[in-house]
Amino acid sequence: MKKILFGTIGIVAFGLSAPASAADLAARPYTKAPPPVAAAIYDWSGFYIGINGGGGSSHKCWDSVVFGGGALVGGEGCHNATGGTVGGQVGYRWQSANWVFGLEGQGNWADFSGDNVSVLFPDQRNRSKIDAFGLFTGQVGYAWNNVLFYVKGGGAVVADKYNIFVAPGFAGDGTLLASTNDTRWGGTVGAGLEFGFAQNWSVGVEYDHIFLGNRTLTLNAPGGIAFQTDRISQNVDMGLVRLNYRFGGPIVAKY
Repeated sequence: MKKILFGTIGIVAFGLSAPASAADLAARPYTKAPPPVAAAIYDWSGFYIGINGGGGSSHKCWDSVVFGGGALVGGEGCHNATGGTVGGQVGYRWQSANWVFGLEGQGNWADFSGDNVSVLFPDQRNRSKIDAFGLFTGQVGYAWNNVLFYVKGGGAVVADKYNIFVAPGFAGDGTLLASTNDTRWGGTVGAGLEFGFAQNWSVGVEYDHIFLGNRTLTLNAPGGIAFQTDRISQNVDMGLVRLNYRFGGPIVAKY
């Protein structure tokens, strides 16, 4: 009986002491939740200037016509004038939500050259070269933060040189028979993908096609006498790598 009594007293005493012990424990510290992290939103708006370089090919077909641009005499064949190019661009873009709109002017030096032996006149070798070109375009693009895909279109101007030489295997091989220079206007379309790798810097790749149609030209002998008239069709395809520096349009923090 005494054991039961003492056991009951011990249990009660332990129960009374437990709250007091719990009260002596240090209060649990309160930790403030960390502030939300700001997501960086890349803004493509602003003026930009840049450089570009790459390669291209101009497909040209020559048709001999009667002097003065009359009736067709016959086809002389085609060739691809290929080579490299380097230049620069300047433009302005503005962004609305994910859509990006822009205007751009571009000027390039080029060395797209090629030749073929005339099918109609086997003793002649027709040669062409693009020395320079310019593009004046509008852009419409869609941005995924710092990645921009865009299409472009507008006007183009190309500086051409045309020469006729004596073909290999004939007396005087390589002698210049006739030449002319031409500045030709046309249209252009293209598309590009650009990546913003720093607040004001972006790098991208671009493809452009230039439509130049047909043009009838008279090539003159070295003495200035008309030698031959040809109707020459031309279009250009090229791929470029571009580097741009943008003024304004900072990265915007969005929570």
